[in-house]
Amino acid sequence: MSGVTLSNIIKKYGEVQVIHGINLDIQDGEFCVFVGPSGCGKSTLLRMVAGLEDTTGGAITIGGRDVTREDPARRGVAMVFQTYALYPHMTVQENMGFGLRMNGYPKAEITEKVAEASRILKLDDYLKRKPAALSGGQRQRVSIGRAIVRGPEVFLFDEPLSNLDAELRVEMRVEIARLHKEIGATMIYVTHDQVEAMTLADKIVVLRAGVIEQVGAPMDLYRDPDNKFVAGFIGSPAMNFLGGKVSGGGIDVPGLEASVNLDVTLPTVGTAVEVGLRPEHLTINPKGDTHHIEMTESLGGVSYAYLMGASGEKIVVEERGDLRSQEGARVGLKVNIAAVRLFDAVTESRIR
Repeated sequence: MSGVTLSNIIKKYGEVQVIHGINLDIQDGEFCVFVGPSGCGKSTLLRMVAGLEDTTGGAITIGGRDVTREDPARRGVAMVFQTYALYPHMTVQENMGFGLRMNGYPKAEITEKVAEASRILKLDDYLKRKPAALSGGQRQRVSIGRAIVRGPEVFLFDEPLSNLDAELRVEMRVEIARLHKEIGATMIYVTHDQVEAMTLADKIVVLRAGVIEQVGAPMDLYRDPDNKFVAGFIGSPAMNFLGGKVSGGGIDVPGLEASVNLDVTLPTVGTAVEVGLRPEHLTINPKGDTHHIEMTESLGGVSYAYLMGASGEKIVVEERGDLRSQEGARVGLKVNIAAVRLFDAVTESRIR
């Protein structure tokens, strides 16, 4: 078993506390992604699991074993960094086997482990090349291969795709997902890119300012966010937020053609709320006159219309099919009421 448990984890740098009592269970074989904006503590938390940062308070267990004060080399983890950190004078084969060689493994065992990692990562044709003769994606595969040959209980990835171009990032996401399915190991992956989080994770941990905002499966967070921060961070384009007020007939929202009525416990009449609407849950009404289309963004099978309302609110609407809205037009908006998410305007918590 190689599950990871974080119990009341705290991290301080002097008097400054950056991680605030994190509690988290990552199951054996699970692909868990830490996601959040820069400075939220996701990389710090990963480095604490790796033993590269001291833990100020709390306990870290891996496979039921307390490793909080354990040396990094004895934790049973392998880390893949944003930078490839390959030895330029060594071949791919030598780079992948270097750690085992330094630890005194027999040559035959090193050869076997490197061959298996090479098979998994499709590196057989590159084993005799040096890093300078490889693309960025190939170098990152070598870096992952170096982790695989160690046979760790847990793989740790710290924004491993940040240095790659868009096409290679997509390719490597597929490679990492396939790797997880093939070897079935526990993986913890840090990224600021919520698209990576949505496509790779079994479980997403959304962090902000050293605190967990929500934990769940990708689509659970997408469809059922606990607060405005999670709702706005998960999903691309982001959820639209419109200010409204509770009235006797529901929720009045400037710019929408009708009051919003939801099956939730509403605050008292007059209370300010935030109405959350994803782009795919809005439809443009060409006969309306409440919004101005500032621009459209066509991506082939889907396009996004960027609208400005009379009160200055900005809204993104997803459109599919052959008929797309035109820039400069004035239109109205229709809402899929069942998909509306409601948030308290002050606390930003979800109103359910």
